[in-house]
Amino acid sequence: MRVVVQRVQSSSVSVDGEIVGNIGRGLNLLVGIAPSDTQAELVWMVRKCLDLRLFSQPGSDRCDLSVQDIRGEILVISQFTLYGDCNKGRRPSFAKAAPPALAETLYDEFVAMLKTSGLVVETGIFGAMMQVAIENDGPFTLLLEREAET
Repeated sequence: MRVVVQRVQSSSVSVDGEIVGNIGRGLNLLVGIAPSDTQAELVWMVRKCLDLRLFSQPGSDRCDLSVQDIRGEILVISQFTLYGDCNKGRRPSFAKAAPPALAETLYDEFVAMLKTSGLVVETGIFGAMMQVAIENDGPFTLLLEREAET
């Protein structure tokens, strides 16, 4: 599982010109699912996204607050292209991404787990062509990766 975590002032996602998800201060999460991902990867990633200290107290440069501490909001976007392989040729291969049915099931579970935090959690539409507007705060972007143990 791969998640690009972006600390944002605001973020929104549109489909066919209509905003379907919109947040204020918090995290924009771009989520890629691998075929080997299981519940264990979801649990680990949810905890990591909710607990990482990515925000600062007013007047401080030190990141000592999590999205939960600031009661931030989360926008979750499915992003199979995180598993794009560009090593050969000029066209990316997406063979390492989970098939859509599995990816959608795990993505929905990931979102449901995030919602148990009580924070506002918005989403795009799985499999849709989406336009994402991100007002990155910093900019501050991290790549989290957790591969299933085989």
